[in-house]
Amino acid sequence: MTDPDQACTRRRLDAALDALATAFRGMTALPGEHNCSCHWGSAEELALLKTPDVELDPDLLRRTWWATDWNDNASVLRRILPQLASALVNGEVMPMCGMGDVGHSLTRADWQHWPAEQTDAVQRFLNAWWVSSLTSPDAAVPAYEVLEACSESCATLAPWLAIWQTQTDPLADQRLAEAVAYWERDLLHDDLPWDTWHGGQAALTMRTTLTAWLVEHAPERLRSHGASERLLHLVRLLSLTWEARWEDPFWLDHNRSAS
Repeated sequence: MTDPDQACTRRRLDAALDALATAFRGMTALPGEHNCSCHWGSAEELALLKTPDVELDPDLLRRTWWATDWNDNASVLRRILPQLASALVNGEVMPMCGMGDVGHSLTRADWQHWPAEQTDAVQRFLNAWWVSSLTSPDAAVPAYEVLEACSESCATLAPWLAIWQTQTDPLADQRLAEAVAYWERDLLHDDLPWDTWHGGQAALTMRTTLTAWLVEHAPERLRSHGASERLLHLVRLLSLTWEARWEDPFWLDHNRSAS
C-alpha cells in the first residue's frame, strides 16, 4: 500500500513538472543563437533549439544545458527546462563534476530575474524535487546531490535546510545519515562538500551554514534513526575548533582508520 504522505509528495512533484511545462511552452533559443559545430553540435541540432516543444535526445539535452558559451543562456535554458527537469527527477542526468553543475546552469541563466510566472515555476519545481528526494524511498537522485543542485541555483543553503528541518519523516533522517557519511571528509577539513560557482566567500558562508545546522539538528535526528556512534562523533567534531579536533581521541582513531 502506498504511503499517503509519499503519494502527496509525488503529486506535488508531478504538479510542479506540469507547471514548468506550462510556463515554458513554446520557448525557443534566440533566432541568432549559435555555437561551435566542432565542440557543441551540428546546425541541425542547433535548429532544434529554435523549434519549440520538440523533445531532444539525451545527449543533445546534456550538451545544451552543460554548455557555458551561449549568447543568451536564459533563452536556451528556458527552451529545455521542462525536459531537463523530468530527466533530473528520473535520474537521467549524469553531470561530469557533480549535480551542482545543474545549479550552475540555472545561475548562468539568471533564473531568479525571469518573469514572475517562470521564476515561480522553477522555485516550485526545486522545492518539490528537494522534498521528494528527502521523503521518497524510490528517489532517483541522492538527497545530498539534490541539495547541491538547489543550493548552487541560488547561492544559499538556508532555505533548503529550513525545508529539511520541517521534514520529520524517518526517511528524511535516513537521508541525513547518508549525507553526513558522504560529506564527512570535506566537512572535517572545513571544506564545502562540493565545488561552488559562486566564489570563495559563498563557499565559506555555505559551509559554515551547513556545519552549524548539522551541529544543532543532526545529533537528535541521527540518534532517532539509529545511526552509528561513528556518525554521531563526526557531527560532534564539527562543533570543535581545528586544534581541538586534533586532540580528540575519536579524531585520532578516525585518521588512523582512514590512512
